[in-house]
Amino acid sequence: MDTITVNGIRLEHEIRGTGEPVLLISPVLADGFAPIVAEPALAGSHRLIRYHKRGWSGSTHTPGPVSVADHAADALALLDRLGIERVHVAGHSSGAAVAAQLAQDRPDRVATVALLELSLLSVPAGEAFFAQAAPAFQAYADGDPERALALFMSLVSGMEPERCRALLDERVPGSVEQAVKDADTFFGIELPALAEWRFGPDEAAAIRRPVLSVLGSDTRPLWVEVAAFLRSNVPDVEECVIDGVGHLLHIERSRPVAEELARFLARHPIEA
Repeated sequence: MDTITVNGIRLEHEIRGTGEPVLLISPVLADGFAPIVAEPALAGSHRLIRYHKRGWSGSTHTPGPVSVADHAADALALLDRLGIERVHVAGHSSGAAVAAQLAQDRPDRVATVALLELSLLSVPAGEAFFAQAAPAFQAYADGDPERALALFMSLVSGMEPERCRALLDERVPGSVEQAVKDADTFFGIELPALAEWRFGPDEAAAIRRPVLSVLGSDTRPLWVEVAAFLRSNVPDVEECVIDGVGHLLHIERSRPVAEELARFLARHPIEA
């Protein structure tokens, strides 16, 4: 990956393809969008920008707190350095929170927003999710980040740990090892920031750009509730459901996710 220094930090990034730019923002798996980038439906017609947020992989690790708004400011600064005036933004999970924040903060720079199972912990199911994640948090507190990550990924994916690990090793090689190295960022900075992020009806209504909400048919109640929240509060929202997958939808079935994104972007071109 190439590196650019913005806001006093180094951000790793990669650009593939040509066409209208699409900024891809990942959560705990820094390279989680790698399968999407490889799909011809998107890569054949768009300039795909994938980057590692601060605290992840080879990007600068800074002490916390680092808020969702801080990540959105970093993303904007990255676009500035790349000379990109307007962009489509797509994010998964906590990365989708950054995408939503960027659309609120700088609607003049954002053409569309794709939210792949936005993680919003203030919905009613958020409390139950935190309770279910308690063993992962305890494993991290006990100094076992590998087990903590395995438990957490099993919970969010709805898979047994062995199956989840096999999927990630196949589709995003090296991602688990890197996520273990970045466990302090995830458990110590990212999750607390996500818990503090404010995104209620007023904030959702402030997104005045076309929004695509993407949901896995077999996902957890948390993301079903978030999709319902978006449906009720975002003014211009479209929704699609990817059959047979859970929260790791873009890794499990990258092709249909890429195809849905491509169709959405075609309906809402930047130059329209």
